[in-house]
Amino acid sequence: NQPQQDTNRTMKLAIFSLLAGSAAAFAPSSMKASSSALKVVAEDLPGALPPVGFFDPLGFAEKADENTLKRYREAELTHGRVAMLAVLGFLVGEAVEGSSFLFDANIKGPAITHIPQVPEGFWAILLISIGAAEQFRAENGWVDPSEVPIDQPGLLKSDYVPGDLGFDPLGLKPEDPEEFLIMQTKELQNGRLAMLAAAGFLAQEAVDGKGILEHFQS
Repeated sequence: NQPQQDTNRTMKLAIFSLLAGSAAAFAPSSMKASSSALKVVAEDLPGALPPVGFFDPLGFAEKADENTLKRYREAELTHGRVAMLAVLGFLVGEAVEGSSFLFDANIKGPAITHIPQVPEGFWAILLISIGAAEQFRAENGWVDPSEVPIDQPGLLKSDYVPGDLGFDPLGLKPEDPEEFLIMQTKELQNGRLAMLAAAGFLAQEAVDGKGILEHFQS
């Protein structure tokens, strides 16, 4: 039926977007560095925790230079932040389902079926918001493409810390470098967990057509 077809299309689009984003993030770079130098750079990155340390079973770091490693981390942080919002959206969206203040209570069913049900005007707002956020991120983190050597696409600014966009309206960023490192690691760990959770939510709802909150209550 039509709702099921819309859901399948939405699922395929979501999965394709995740795969495309990940593939772009891990695109190879022509710049190379020694494995010992890369090991030092990698181990200095936040998120390397004992007993595992720097976890890289597929050896991406061994084939990357310092700038590529920073792009990997930028991609991981971005995906993690999106995933945290997605997990929150799953739970909140299903919790307020049928509430009159949200799209006149017309949005129903599992969260993966909500997107095809929203009014068309919502898409315009969503796309404009995403575009503005990405432009802000690009201007803060990336070197102007007109100033980038042809063999170094996607070059990050030398003083840019992956994920640090200067957006801190609540003043949560610590001044102490040690505390900042701890906060970065916490964000990474939460983002990694959220990516797994969001993937699990998508798969579970696609398999049996039941909402996540419905599973928790059954």
